[in-house]
Amino acid sequence: MSMFCYQCQETAQGTGCTLKGVCGKTSEVANLEDLLLYVTRGVAVYNKLLRQQQKASTQADKYIYDSLFVTITNANFDAADIRRRIGEGLRLKRTLAAQLPAAAPLPEECLWEGAPKDFDEKAAQVGVLRSPDEDEDVRSLKEMVHYGIKGMAAYVEHAANLGYRSDELLAFMQDALAELTRDDIGVPELMELTMATGRYGVKAMELLDRANTESYGNPEISEVSLGVRSNPGILISGHDLKDIEELLEQTEGTGVDVYTHGEMLPAHYYPKLKKYKHLVGNYGNAWWQQKEEFETFNGPILFTSNCIVPPRVNASYTDRIYVTGACGLEGAHHIADREDGKTKDFSRLIAHAKRCAPPEAIESGSLVGGFAHAQVIALADKVVDAVKSGAIRKFFVLAGCDGRMKSREYYTELAKKLPKDCVILTAGCAKFRYNKLALGDINGIPRVLDAGQCNDSYSLAVIALTLKDVFGLDDINSLPIVYDIAWYEQKAVIVLLALLALGVKNIHLGPTLPGFLSPNVKNVLVEQFGIAGITTPDEDLAKFIA
Repeated sequence: MSMFCYQCQETAQGTGCTLKGVCGKTSEVANLEDLLLYVTRGVAVYNKLLRQQQKASTQADKYIYDSLFVTITNANFDAADIRRRIGEGLRLKRTLAAQLPAAAPLPEECLWEGAPKDFDEKAAQVGVLRSPDEDEDVRSLKEMVHYGIKGMAAYVEHAANLGYRSDELLAFMQDALAELTRDDIGVPELMELTMATGRYGVKAMELLDRANTESYGNPEISEVSLGVRSNPGILISGHDLKDIEELLEQTEGTGVDVYTHGEMLPAHYYPKLKKYKHLVGNYGNAWWQQKEEFETFNGPILFTSNCIVPPRVNASYTDRIYVTGACGLEGAHHIADREDGKTKDFSRLIAHAKRCAPPEAIESGSLVGGFAHAQVIALADKVVDAVKSGAIRKFFVLAGCDGRMKSREYYTELAKKLPKDCVILTAGCAKFRYNKLALGDINGIPRVLDAGQCNDSYSLAVIALTLKDVFGLDDINSLPIVYDIAWYEQKAVIVLLALLALGVKNIHLGPTLPGFLSPNVKNVLVEQFGIAGITTPDEDLAKFIA
């Protein structure tokens, strides 16, 4: 076993990758990310102690959420970049420790002071299986909290890029990481920490929603082109709206068009972004199809966050990949972070685009989205009337992540088989399984209501809570809503924990339940929250409609 990782849905055999990550990570990268997480926990312990003295380091705050984001599946594949970040964390630990008096016994995460030559040896010792005799339920809950905190870090970082910060969230993340260093923590404490992670996950999603909408306006119902134009183009992928805003500003008037890919599709829904006439459409589908779709785009591709698939060795687009933020890919062009309040410099990327041929069309037509909570609530009277009249029987939350497994065709088939009096509420790249199907509308209400990115899952919670109040219900689970959610990575974990914290029960999760759930932890989720897996579209539909 040269590595062990089971944080994503596609982990080998549903139990764990042990030689190389299914995501494309080498064992070297996977182990180094374990070491980065180990060092980050040490930084968190020190900053927690400093926060108790009102002396918390903002540099440490950023290091922690940025490092957590780096370790999310499909974000960073660059061993050299991760080594640099580990070294930065070790230096930061020394700086923080120097500001503290002699403290009570500290965990090893604080005390380890390795040199670069020691990184690989240490990295192999600090991963998921670092304590071979650890109780499997303790390990399971520790990892679930780790993955929830990683997902939360993504929300916190995107919000911070727009100037929105929550000391409450930063303090919780660091407290949680400090708790995970304890050898004496037991199942009851970890269960409470898991639920607290969900409660703070709701706050993190609310923070990012506020950051996005106050910066760019509430998403509007928008038609997005799927075709191409004759200008050279830049394809932007990932999730960061600040990056696409700055790219649009710098490409305006240059003759270069900007296309969105994957989870960047919802940029077209925001008033302050859609005003740019050279934001011309969406190119392609979910993240896992990029190896084929990037070949025909012809222009440079910018990754702003996770959802990278390392290209094939002989891929034609390898030299056209640019990364920024938490992203890393060996051999890719890197766009430096913002400094001193300045914008990122995309001039190299734009110059590269001008040398490239226009993209080749892979689709035509358009799709409609922009049904975030403000837009749906504006339609509340129409929605309520449709429910009361029986025109809408049920809402299906088919949200979350897409992935490569053939079993994910379940979601497309389920969408096709849904009775015509049912409406899909969606967010995340799972929508690419059905958002281009001709499913029609109900009294003018489209049968697929796309709220945006996985980062916009908060909208689905707000919609549900608003409908609960409108219908005068005491329990959110009394609504005619079915939750059938696809998961892939750690942002899906924090969304799940947030929904549980809001009291949502009977969530179906697929295409498989997480490999990091021990049998006992899985039983608790089943018994207390009604968590279930999926079967076949026909079998599940019979249960859901009944």
